[in-house]
Amino acid sequence: MARSSRQGRRAILIAGPTASGKSALALALARELASKEAQPALIVNADSMQVYRELRILTARPSPEDEARVPHRLYGHVSGADDYSVGRWLEDVSAVLKEAQATGAVAIIVGGTGLYFKALLEGLSPVPDIPQSVRAHWRQVARTHTGPGLHAMLRERDPEMAARLRPSDRQRLVRALEVWAATGRSLAHWQRQAGAPPLAADDCERIVLAPDRETLYSRADARLEAMVAAGAREEVAALRALGLAPDKPIMRAHGVRPLSAYLEDRLGLDEAIAHAQTETRHYIKRQFTWLRRHMADWSWRKT
Repeated sequence: MARSSRQGRRAILIAGPTASGKSALALALARELASKEAQPALIVNADSMQVYRELRILTARPSPEDEARVPHRLYGHVSGADDYSVGRWLEDVSAVLKEAQATGAVAIIVGGTGLYFKALLEGLSPVPDIPQSVRAHWRQVARTHTGPGLHAMLRERDPEMAARLRPSDRQRLVRALEVWAATGRSLAHWQRQAGAPPLAADDCERIVLAPDRETLYSRADARLEAMVAAGAREEVAALRALGLAPDKPIMRAHGVRPLSAYLEDRLGLDEAIAHAQTETRHYIKRQFTWLRRHMADWSWRKT
């Protein structure tokens, strides 16, 4: 995009599916800003798994060398024992935006978690805090029921949210059940009352990086093999040694379950890699669906 289109922008947003080259583009834009416009930049994470410090390799966090070239924020700053959420990210990124504004830097916000970008530009629903006892109850229920079973429970209590969610979407089904149990109101009620967003669409350049799907699949497959060669098995073993509950968000990172099965001698290494690659391909499909639905008015790029 022409230089003039970036003048006066508070932020550049880079979304896209996994393995699309978002981090490389963020670094290139930061260097361009520094060399052509003499303007500093901060690269800010908008990926829900790259926030965790325990999984640098498996979540494809920027390397220490890249972090040394340009200041990075919100990468690896959270313990895997924490239940990090979009609400916490919105608080954290709001603080980073204030830092960028105070220093005259452009915030280059990059990641594959669409809900983070949605909250950034549209605000977040003011859902009350859910008591820990309610969370614990529904997580226990989730351990003993299938996705369709959870969906049936939600349909009895909150048919509006049940109509929005797939039976396979266990995480959001449990969330909707928690909210209904804690507040007596549908999550849809709270979603209709979004708060003020920390960033206006007019203040930023919005990019979706979307190479063709077969290219992405090939890149993701090769990257998974490179991750294993770089120590992903050892990283997952160290994560497992922490004894975290299986329903912690970090335990859902792509590759954790297949490599755990390998470490338990339930899968061979080649099988584990193939399972992780399939898992990632399915995720890429879901990301494309979400991006087309919610980011159709962004600037789409193949490379």
